[in-house]
Amino acid sequence: MNFGLTEEQDMIVNTVRSFVETEIHPLEDEVEKQGFVPPEMGQEIARKVKELGFFGCNMPEDVGGAGLDHLTFTLVERELGRGSMALTVFFGRPSGILMGCNAEQRERYLIPATKGEKFDALAMTEPGAGSDVRGMKCFAKPDGSDWIVNGTKHFISHANIADFVIVFIATGEEQTPKGPKKLITCFLVDRGTPGFEIRDGYDSVSHRGYKNCILNFDDCRLSSAQILGEVHKGFDLANDWLYGTRLTVAANCVGRARRVFEMALPYAAERKQFGKPIGANQGVSFKLADMITEIDAADWLTLAGAWRLDQKLPANREIASAKLYASEMLARVTDEAIQIYGGMGLMDDLPLARFWRDARVERIWDGTSEIQRHIISRDLLRPLGA
Repeated sequence: MNFGLTEEQDMIVNTVRSFVETEIHPLEDEVEKQGFVPPEMGQEIARKVKELGFFGCNMPEDVGGAGLDHLTFTLVERELGRGSMALTVFFGRPSGILMGCNAEQRERYLIPATKGEKFDALAMTEPGAGSDVRGMKCFAKPDGSDWIVNGTKHFISHANIADFVIVFIATGEEQTPKGPKKLITCFLVDRGTPGFEIRDGYDSVSHRGYKNCILNFDDCRLSSAQILGEVHKGFDLANDWLYGTRLTVAANCVGRARRVFEMALPYAAERKQFGKPIGANQGVSFKLADMITEIDAADWLTLAGAWRLDQKLPANREIASAKLYASEMLARVTDEAIQIYGGMGLMDDLPLARFWRDARVERIWDGTSEIQRHIISRDLLRPLGA
């Protein structure tokens, strides 16, 4: 593994960091106070990203993307982690699962999403099916060549701005040695489809302005042409493509932690108590030492997972480790930064309280810490027959 960045990667990192600092940071307080992103604000961010040539940068060149490899795209996500998620969502990174589109679906969904003409969202979670994806109750029954869908999805990130949603729906059941198991199919569902409703979800303390939504299906008729991949093979499709979302969470957490650390370090050097900088006290200086050690460890763990993907090496355990460690690291770093700032750390004059609140959800979405530990331990024990 080469630990140095190429000249192109350095340029990309600097470009994205500059964009976040000049275009995202100045808007964050307004979004935090309002709790939403005005449509024109999001559209303007997307327009500027297109001008930079970064919209859809995670997608291959043959569908209109920049064709970045996994490592370089992870560097982009790390820099985007320095900004409000409610705003950086308009940077435009379509779900990689859309690469499973057939020829007709590519023209209708994949290429418009890569060009920024359409936004997608991904829906799997239900009120009764979070970590237990197979427990989903949203069900599609065949009706000739069509499917009739009924059920509910919730916690669906940024579906409020989506033109279509990638939805995982139960379409059958099979018997296994461990009992019946749901068969899942992936559908592409357009906003405005009769029987399909996207409505506001819950108010969250984390990532204000980055909306979660509830999806309702009431005898919603979908044609077989809306199926992404194969019938009953949605879970396989998810396993093939969705590992990247865990890597994204890890990279975002590293970027956000570095932003927090870059606030805490100079403050510890400048703030004086008892006649000397508070950083001269081991009670503070040791916190800084622990914080940067954990940030660097999470950074390298995340980049190593991306590197393994580029090398076509197994990376499921490594990515799970990165997501687990980086998300838990961010919680510790934000908490210690507030401790260094003292009472001011909790005031709205500073963004630290926001970072602290935002950090909490990272251990839950895209697979809880417990699920990541399950993936890691299973990978270790299965070869030994346990």
